[in-house]
Amino acid sequence: MENKSLKQIIDNRLEKLKKIREMGIEPYAYSYHCSHKTADISEKMIDKKVSLAGRIMALRKMGKASFSHIQDQHGKIQFYIARDDVGEKNYNLFKLTDIGDFVGIEGKVFKTKTGALTIKVSSLTILSKNIKPIPDVKEKDGEKFNMVSDKEFRYRKRYLDMIINPATKENYIKRSKIINSIRNFLNKNDYIEVETPVLQPIYGGANAKPFKTYHNALDQEFFLRIATELYLKQLIVGGFEKVYELSKDFRNEGIDRSHNPEFTMLEFYQAYADYNFMMEFVEEMFKKVISDLGMKKIEWDGHKINFSKKFARKTMDELIKEHTGYNINLASHSDVFDTCKKLNLDVKKKDSLASLIDEIMRRKVEPNLIQPTYVINHPVEISPLAKIKRDGDNDFTERFELFIAGMEFANGFSELNDPIDQRERFEDQSKKKDSGDEEAFPVDENFLEAIEVGMPPTAGVGIGIDRLVMLLIDSRWIRDAIIFPTLKSLK
Repeated sequence: MENKSLKQIIDNRLEKLKKIREMGIEPYAYSYHCSHKTADISEKMIDKKVSLAGRIMALRKMGKASFSHIQDQHGKIQFYIARDDVGEKNYNLFKLTDIGDFVGIEGKVFKTKTGALTIKVSSLTILSKNIKPIPDVKEKDGEKFNMVSDKEFRYRKRYLDMIINPATKENYIKRSKIINSIRNFLNKNDYIEVETPVLQPIYGGANAKPFKTYHNALDQEFFLRIATELYLKQLIVGGFEKVYELSKDFRNEGIDRSHNPEFTMLEFYQAYADYNFMMEFVEEMFKKVISDLGMKKIEWDGHKINFSKKFARKTMDELIKEHTGYNINLASHSDVFDTCKKLNLDVKKKDSLASLIDEIMRRKVEPNLIQPTYVINHPVEISPLAKIKRDGDNDFTERFELFIAGMEFANGFSELNDPIDQRERFEDQSKKKDSGDEEAFPVDENFLEAIEVGMPPTAGVGIGIDRLVMLLIDSRWIRDAIIFPTLKSLK
């Protein structure tokens, strides 16, 4: 086969497809009853009759008897098929199969002389004939070689990636378990799951550039949401006391190892709570997820992450002092800018305070935050939705960000519920937007009207699900945590 062109291989399989139909057999079945999965087969089942289905992943055709392997979602198992056991017609059908075909098999479990659990086939059914071959699926003595290894190819052809690399599929099964664990945790704590609009006439809830779209019937511009925050807090105003949403959010930003324009976000809000409560709650949630997954040790990119200890809490300015040696007034644009220059960071005088602080944190501090650490008390200018610190320092807010393995995982705060203060901060954001800051967001009158009705003391948190998956599958790339990541089109 190695010496054949792709066209020759496809033509050969189309010819086999024709022969199968000439035998009076439909090569694309409607259904098949499976009594077991591959993972069910054990020594206790020897001599028991079973029926399984899966994709052929190895073939050793040997005249009147052959060995093969089929793979389902749960694993792989060998089967043995002989003409004397299945009859000439059924064996001739088997001879028309290829790697990549889906088949159903019935037979008894036995063990070969080499100790391999095997199905001795009494009947084989073709379920789906493969036309285009699976690339580079080769195996010898149980070891794969010459596999598809190019990551870009694997991201674009995820279905092939999962066929060839079952560990990829396991990562997404783990992702499902992570999300289910979070849901169960919130539901057991009396949170209500809700759904809010993806298409929003005014975007808000985060500093990010949105994607734009247009609704023809309404003759109106809309934005894909960058966050669910402002809608969820309207539900708190409306009388819900605990709400959450697992949402797809969209930010028109660059793509790197920890950012994808389309991503999954968890946001949850609780009335009568503050950011101190939420730090305890988030820590409990993370530890529960890890427990539910049965992960006693977490390793990421060579780092051992210790979740058994209490999460550290450090202010932003003390972390900057710790990792740069500079005392800094985070509320002063000039002080922060001067410090950036001393640290040889590539910044400009016109850069916003938020971007200057982000540059220091991203370059000098965050990579060092390996163990779970809450960065607390952020400047008010970069926290337009958080309450001022209750100690009377009007330059800082009750906000935290959770960092693990050098990445941000959660962002939370004591929510601002003073409508007058909130309007002033929105208007300040709007001025920045008018001055060219594409990540500032506009005034949302609907939200302001809602909190003018009255919003109780509330704490809220956003958690990046994709990054949590990255951590728990030990990957440095968000594309490994998302089944179908955003990719540039091939020309």
